[in-house]
Amino acid sequence: MKKWISLIPLCALFLGVQVCAQDNIVEIKFDHLVPDVPSEKSIIERTESFENHSTLLNALRVTNLDKVLDYTGDFTFFAPSNLAFEKLSKETIDKLYNPKNRKALKAMLSYHIIADKLSASKILKAMCRGNGIAEFTTIQGEKITATMKGVEIVLTDISGNSAVITAADSNQSNGIIHEVDTVFIPEKIL
Repeated sequence: MKKWISLIPLCALFLGVQVCAQDNIVEIKFDHLVPDVPSEKSIIERTESFENHSTLLNALRVTNLDKVLDYTGDFTFFAPSNLAFEKLSKETIDKLYNPKNRKALKAMLSYHIIADKLSASKILKAMCRGNGIAEFTTIQGEKITATMKGVEIVLTDISGNSAVITAADSNQSNGIIHEVDTVFIPEKIL
């Protein structure tokens, strides 16, 4: 009889652990992460499929930079989301989308493109070699500086405008996309 009694608490303990363990299971979703395997799509084709980049896509088409991001090659594209564009004043948006300012809009978008494939790990390695700072040259010919703020990679343009990489490493057939939370608009453009 003693053996039966000692099994009951043991079974109850086991059952309690199972129930608690199941209640505390945290479901981790990796939907926002893109595998390290390159997509068969180009940067522009992938941008077309992202709903939160419609403003950016429109600007790329207006300036014909969509054709550049469809070329074969290695590019890094710091893609501002629609929320990043919403941070801009109506006056700035109107100025950039004025047909007379197409060159300024193209120059502004060119600050978001680097002619090299830079994954987040490559950016971090460059920062390690540079004592916490790394510089990269955009297709506009200007520098973007990468630093860390906590666990976030912060990019800063020549005018001191900063953007945080909010989603990294979307590998495409011709490069990589990192979503950023701010649009770079260097002062000399406007």
